[in-house]
Amino acid sequence: MPQRTVLVVLYDGVQSLDVTGPVEVFAGAERHTPGSYRIATASLDGAPVRTTSGLTLVPDGTLGEAPAPPHTLVVPGGHGSRRPDPRLTDWLRRHAPRADRLVSVCTGAALLAAAGLLDGRRATTHWAYSDRLARDHPAVEVDPDPIYVRDGHVATSAGVTAGIDLALALVEEDLGREVALTVARHLVVFLRRPGNQAQFSAQLAAQTARREPLREIQRYVTEHPSADLSVEALAARAALSPRHFARAFHAETGTTPGRYVDRVRLEHARRLLEDTGDSVEEISRTCGYGSPEAMRRAFVRTLGSSPAEYRRRFRPVPAPARP
Repeated sequence: MPQRTVLVVLYDGVQSLDVTGPVEVFAGAERHTPGSYRIATASLDGAPVRTTSGLTLVPDGTLGEAPAPPHTLVVPGGHGSRRPDPRLTDWLRRHAPRADRLVSVCTGAALLAAAGLLDGRRATTHWAYSDRLARDHPAVEVDPDPIYVRDGHVATSAGVTAGIDLALALVEEDLGREVALTVARHLVVFLRRPGNQAQFSAQLAAQTARREPLREIQRYVTEHPSADLSVEALAARAALSPRHFARAFHAETGTTPGRYVDRVRLEHARRLLEDTGDSVEEISRTCGYGSPEAMRRAFVRTLGSSPAEYRRRFRPVPAPARP
């Protein structure tokens, strides 16, 4: 098996977890399968860089001395990506296309976009900067929701811990699922989050309503996904007419009652598929879908896979018993 070189770009104002998260994943895979990865870090002039949290990172060398071309080039995010050194943008423009795999974490996507490397591609970034990325780079198809996006040999991820999810997916692609699972267990994370999983849960994605009756509805939906959660039923609980309730809910949460219910039910079903041995039929009833077919359609529409496929891929495999 050929050794893959992973080159991580460093610069002043980089987010430390955007660097160390993927590095720990690839380093863990190298410990499990020696000779699989060679990891290097580099800055423009080889000088130490100061991260957004104040940590100092010492690179292995300069970008000019770095292994060329690397198999995987990782561009992390951070405040320094907002006003990048023109020399860094130029280096990326000239050298990044030669990498077999080009990866950004968080606002590292802005650096790739500034170098023209995301033009005509679908990409994501940290939710707080997705609008800015779309506004500054209209040639990029920005999707603000997924935790990571693959478009050909280019992969972009959302903020911070999403870089770990993406790196685990790349290790699984390179070395297989068992190696990725071993690394995930060592890092005490789950190898379970698909790239198209939303950056936020339904409760976080939706604003919390200002008025107590509507906040109570949000809590009720979360705690009773199998109940009658039609607009009419929820409006009655809030002591409002259906039309007034729907309008008020949307105004205060930023989403419709129906979309909120759909997302809560989907998240509840995902957790049960990941964490229990309940059948798909049982889970469909528990989550208010009414039938396995209705749940299957919801999964395919939102996640691109059936419940059974989702469980096979994302339910954690138990760690082997200790001798």
